[in-house]
Amino acid sequence: MRRWMGVPVAAVLVTACVTINVYFPAAEAREAARQFVDKVIGEEPQPSTPVEEGDGGPSAMLDSASLRQLASRVDLYALVGIGSAHAQSPDITIKTPAIQAIQARMAARFDSALRAGFDAGALGFASDGTIVVRDASKLELRDRVKIQQAVAEDNRDRNAVYREVAVANGHPEWESQIRQVFAKQWIASARSGWWYQSGGGWKQK
Repeated sequence: MRRWMGVPVAAVLVTACVTINVYFPAAEAREAARQFVDKVIGEEPQPSTPVEEGDGGPSAMLDSASLRQLASRVDLYALVGIGSAHAQSPDITIKTPAIQAIQARMAARFDSALRAGFDAGALGFASDGTIVVRDASKLELRDRVKIQQAVAEDNRDRNAVYREVAVANGHPEWESQIRQVFAKQWIASARSGWWYQSGGGWKQK
């Protein structure tokens, strides 16, 4: 058996493959969650961050040692026969018919009922990726039943979409991680004045 730097090539290959198969692509999941959430509650323009003159960005922070380390990793991938497609981080897709159908329902429901509840301070984003009626007294009596029903329906869709995203990407075991990523994104995308759960209590953004 061929050996590389004292380690059997087969052992390196198995270890590398296992690492790739179990890796949860957090950055890709956050981007997918952002796209999904923005479609539901509507995009909000974000101020651009100017780049100071002479600032080369993250790439400018790579010194020669870092570049050598990166090159050695690339060489390792080539040595064990891992193609570039496998070496890259996996993507997270939200473009399946089932996910898009849920997204469309949630967007329509948010505009027709839930947005008013958040604006009034009656609703809040929970830390588990659902929404709750945190203060029903903020709602008009005639609107309470409608909004409470909308909350129940929306939470069913939320639970369904977290499961569907994990299944659609071939990793049902990722459901809890997908839920955590989405839960953080709902809060990150919340408008000023909306409420969210943090540390067991409620905070206003």
